[in-house]
Amino acid sequence: MKVFVRNTIILVGLIIIDQLLKFLIEKTRFFIDLKLVSIHFVKNTGASFGILQGNNALFAWISVIVLGLIMLNVNKIKKEHVIPIILLVSGLLGNLIDRVFRGFVVDFIDFKFWPVFNLADSLIVIGVIWLIIVILKKDFAKKKK
Repeated sequence: MKVFVRNTIILVGLIIIDQLLKFLIEKTRFFIDLKLVSIHFVKNTGASFGILQGNNALFAWISVIVLGLIMLNVNKIKKEHVIPIILLVSGLLGNLIDRVFRGFVVDFIDFKFWPVFNLADSLIVIGVIWLIIVILKKDFAKKKK
């Protein structure tokens, strides 16, 4: 039970941080420009990092389907997959909240050489990469035996 509560707090906390940052950026529209990165408001109706613009509804449905598949298999999630899946789910939910209630995703982190993104995008990418590494590491260990 303690693990469930801890994981729920992590998940909800990440969503709240993501939404607070987006709210702050959207409402203040402030602009910070540093040499390597700038922070500014960008509307995104596409996927992570601004690809495939104009497909907000499609990506909302894809998010719902992925979240549904995760929920259907929640009892099969292995201990080593929990944190990466929490990151993935919190990112999906953070952007889904935007898509449903704003009609677009708020992006604001701009490294100038990379598409503008947000915390939820980062959580999705980190969660997926972490999950792949954990799965590949386990497969590699099995093959080594």
